[in-house]
This record gives sequence, C-alpha cells and structure tokens, in this order.
Amino acid sequence: MIHSKLRNARNQKGYTQEYVAESLGISQKHYSRLENGKSGITLEYLEKICKKLEIELQDLFANEVKQDNHNQSGGFANSAYLIVNEFSEKLVEQYEKRLKDKEDEISFLRSLLSGK
Repeated sequence: MIHSKLRNARNQKGYTQEYVAESLGISQKHYSRLENGKSGITLEYLEKICKKLEIELQDLFANEVKQDNHNQSGGFANSAYLIVNEFSEKLVEQYEKRLKDKEDEISFLRSLLSGK
C-alpha cells in the first residue's frame, strides 16, 4: 500500500514524522494522518513527500492497480484510484505541452529555413 511504502521510505532515511512534516509546512499530526491513510492525500503532497524521501512517485503505485481490482470496498481503493487518475492526467498534460513545444520549434525552424 502507498501509505506503508511512504512510512518504510521515511524510516529507511531515518527521518521522523516531525522532520518530514516540517519540511512540508504541515503539522506532525497531519503528516501522520497522511502516512497512515486516515486523511486523503493529494498528488501535490505525494510529489513533495517523494522529493523529500528521494523516491520515485511511480514506485509508490507498483502493484497498487492489482490490489485495487481485488479491493473495491472503497476507502483506500477509491483514494488510490483517484490518485492514479490524477497522476495519469498530469502526465498527459505534460506530454501534450511537450508536443506543442516541439510543434512550435519545428514551425520556427521551418520559417528560418524558408527565409521568412
């Protein structure tokens, strides 16, 4: 589960909940609730936590989709589904932006070649 992976990564770094919470600008109690799955966690916080713990965001989701298919009781399953969707949407947005940037660059280079 994502929450236990976060806890394990934090423990491997030797960080306390207080230390990570302080770096995120939140209380230790709030961080504890995020890490224990008692509070919803946004992609923004996941990205910040992963950066602090020096882990890859996608590593948190390894095996989660399989578990989600077997655990449709709500709660974490729905939370994981929403996070995966949000993450996927963000990747698509980044990909589309890169494509647009490439198209603009190609247009610019073509205009240079044609002398316009």
